Amino acid sequence: MATMSERKTVEVAAAIIRRGDVFFATQRGYGDWKDFWEWPGGKVEAGETPEQALVREIREELDAQIRVDTFLCTVDWDYPAFHLTMHCYLCSLLSEEVHLNEHEAARWLDADSLGELRWLPADEGLLPLIRAVL
Repeated sequence: MATMSERKTVEVAAAIIRRGDVFFATQRGYGDWKDFWEWPGGKVEAGETPEQALVREIREELDAQIRVDTFLCTVDWDYPAFHLTMHCYLCSLLSEEVHLNEHEAARWLDADSLGELRWLPADEGLLPLIRAVL
């Protein structure tokens, strides 16, 4: 089994997209974590800032434009196959519509409904902080 120093680290950025008192969540349509819910975003590529990665990833995943408003936190999480470092930002959707290019579903959630979904573990850890933002 790999030790922490031997484990692959994946650096991602997550968009906590807010519209008034609701937040936008997406359901994964592929991979080991298929059907789990997450905050949209993706890998930070070489030479990109997390903010640049978010703008690119949301354009690719949702055909949408966002404004990155505020840094929220960085989450470090150990998944079985890798270590995740996830930079999380509060964002605003600048596009009226989104198109799900990679996800199988999406929902706008208020504070009470955040806990109703089966979240990816690293993403679920953000729920108390997101409720506090409201």
